[in-house]
Amino acid sequence: MPHPFLSPTWFSEVDALIAAAGDLKVPAAMKAAEINVTITSPSGPTLVHVTGGVLRQGHRPDAPTSITLDEALARKVFVEADAATGVQAFLAGELVATGDLKQLVALQMEEPSAEQKALAARIASITA
Repeated sequence: MPHPFLSPTWFSEVDALIAAAGDLKVPAAMKAAEINVTITSPSGPTLVHVTGGVLRQGHRPDAPTSITLDEALARKVFVEADAATGVQAFLAGELVATGDLKQLVALQMEEPSAEQKALAARIASITA
């Protein structure tokens, strides 16, 4: 059953999918990246972070990199796994990045593992 993107039930389901996925064989640069993400929407911001190659709720106080993007763009980047759209949005100023931008560049240089791609497909299937 699909859940609205960024809703509490969506996060619960995503956490369960991540736990069930086991070893995602996350490439080293993705595993090392720690990025706070602020997703803006009419209902207010949603704070998440990327750590160890997965998306989690809340910001980390020690994350060296932060990005801000709107909900539609976040859906494309995090649910549809459309990294090219993220790069284009950054270049167009629709995705604002601060801090250690080397982490973002490193993420763009890595290909997700087959296990990460399979998890992304499962997350997409439960997202309304």
